[in-house]
Amino acid sequence: MKEVVAVATVKRWSVEINIDEHSDERRTWAEARLHTNDATDLRGTGTAHRNPYDREMPEIGDELAVSRALADLAEKLPIASVADVEQLTLEHAGALSSTASAACQVESVR
Repeated sequence: MKEVVAVATVKRWSVEINIDEHSDERRTWAEARLHTNDATDLRGTGTAHRNPYDREMPEIGDELAVSRALADLAEKLPIASVADVEQLTLEHAGALSSTASAACQVESVR
C-alpha cells in the first residue's frame, strides 16, 4: 500500500505601510495596504492628531496612525471574506456574516 503525503502550500502576504506627516496641521495619516497573490485590494487608513499643547513626538503620531490603519484593515478583511463566499456560493454567508458583523461592532466600540 502506497502512503499518501500531504503537501502544504505556503503563501506569503505582505502589508505595505505608508505614513504621511503634516507637521503644520499636527496630523499624521497612515495607509495599510494588503498585498496577496490574487486580485484582493484591501486598504485601511488611520490618522492621529497632536494636541497643540503637547510636545512634538512624531513617532507617537506614526504609531497611533499606523495602529488605526491596521485596525481598519483588520475590520475589512472578514467583510471581504464574506463577500467572496457569497459571490462564490450565491448564498448568504450566515455564520461568516455574523463574524464580520461582530468584528465591525468591536471596532465601533473602540
